Amino acid sequence: MGVMEPERRSSEKRRRRPKSFQAGPPKGMPERRKQPRPPLAEIRRAASLTLLPNAVLVGATRIVEFLIVAGIGFAIYLVHVSREPGLHIVYLAAVAAAALVYCGLVQSFGLYTIRAFREFTSSYSRIMLAWTLVLAAFMAVAFFAKVGADFSRVWLGGWYVSVLSLLLVERLSLLILMRRWLREGRLYRRAVIIGGGEQAEELIRSLEASPNTDIRIAGIFDDRGNDRISPLVAGYPKLGKVKDLVEFARKSRVDLLIISLPMAAEKRVLEILKTLWVLPVDIRLSAQNNALRFRPHTYSYIGNVPFIDIADKPIADWDFVQKRIFDALIAGFGLVVLAPVMLAIAALVKLTSRGPVFFKQTRQGFNNELIDVYKFRSMYTDMSDAEASKLVTKDDPRVTPIGRFLRKTSLDELPQLFNVLKGDLSLVGPRPHALKAKAKDRLYADVVDGYFARHRVKPGVTGWAQIHGWRGETDTEDKIRRRVEHDLYYIENWSVVLDLYILLMTPVALLKTENAY
Repeated sequence: MGVMEPERRSSEKRRRRPKSFQAGPPKGMPERRKQPRPPLAEIRRAASLTLLPNAVLVGATRIVEFLIVAGIGFAIYLVHVSREPGLHIVYLAAVAAAALVYCGLVQSFGLYTIRAFREFTSSYSRIMLAWTLVLAAFMAVAFFAKVGADFSRVWLGGWYVSVLSLLLVERLSLLILMRRWLREGRLYRRAVIIGGGEQAEELIRSLEASPNTDIRIAGIFDDRGNDRISPLVAGYPKLGKVKDLVEFARKSRVDLLIISLPMAAEKRVLEILKTLWVLPVDIRLSAQNNALRFRPHTYSYIGNVPFIDIADKPIADWDFVQKRIFDALIAGFGLVVLAPVMLAIAALVKLTSRGPVFFKQTRQGFNNELIDVYKFRSMYTDMSDAEASKLVTKDDPRVTPIGRFLRKTSLDELPQLFNVLKGDLSLVGPRPHALKAKAKDRLYADVVDGYFARHRVKPGVTGWAQIHGWRGETDTEDKIRRRVEHDLYYIENWSVVLDLYILLMTPVALLKTENAY
């Protein structure tokens, strides 16, 4: 597995087309030495760990440093200056302006990159320079504005020294974390290449020779046998056929799929996409060896190697962070507000039938992972159906009297707020289905082509399909098809505003109980 220096994700921001698509060092420069590949134990460990997106790490560092500069300035102001007469609004404006200018200057120095986080000595020296320039500029403005005498020198000196000290601690801590995350493989996107042969071999060598890349190649997938292509391509093993890649990506972390086929093989590329679009990954088509050239903004780059974006992982990077924060805040608030209601339901369930209060059911979650989803028990214990092999129907004798009310109103789903806090579910998303759930007598996956594409995001307590009436019994194949259509629409059009709208409309949708048994 080749190791390449991590950098910000090239596909996040378009970059200008290099002078040549041919990767490698400029003329007169020595070839970039290939780094040693990590041991097998490290490869396996990295395959099971969550990717930490570079864009999120860089953005979080920028926010932390803004808060350090502004927070210390404001704290010293409160302790030493706030009770004295003077231009207090000017202090607050100066603190905010200095923090913004500092972050902008550090950005211009190239210090908000993964590489800079790893190079402590040179990075911190430039951070000292940036902060010194900011304070020098602040003092110069105050002097020429003839307000320098109004500022406390203790505040200014304390602010300067304290910020430098805390930035030292912050960057050292970041360096330690970076080394750990790099060792674990959390900062590299795991990529697989689809298509072997000479074209894939050239692509791999270009990627390894190209600077500023953030991928590690896990292997090759190709439908051709070993009699047509070598089982090793540029030192990377052939791991199976394209159809095997779906199962591989569900058992081992895969972040990026690179299709190394010419654009002329349009039919084959479409066949591959039809198989792989159900996976929650980025899909890129290599454009390195294609004779057909598009405008520069058509391409994204990994290092200096051009690609055409085919599909992006939904709800990734900062979108994922926003959604997770939204889920945690709303679910936590909901549990506090609804605690009396949940206690009353628990008491009714316990008093009206024998058995536990909660019912645990295994369902399919993100990327087809199995998760345990909690509900208030609505069936008699000896008649419960954990795998949902038989759908609940109207006047089903398995459902308890209180359970019938809970199911009609969806109050039995309230314990899933704990699943949201745990991270198994989101508040809004495609509803998680039981393993053997059926439409008529056919499993959902057999009815809907591409059914598992709804698992590219976390399942939800409520969703776009539910507020449009597609909840409850799926006694016809059309009902599950319409539900999946709505789920896929939600995935492609997600936003925090859409999540909020769905949450607000859910109580209204629950008033329609004709399909809920």
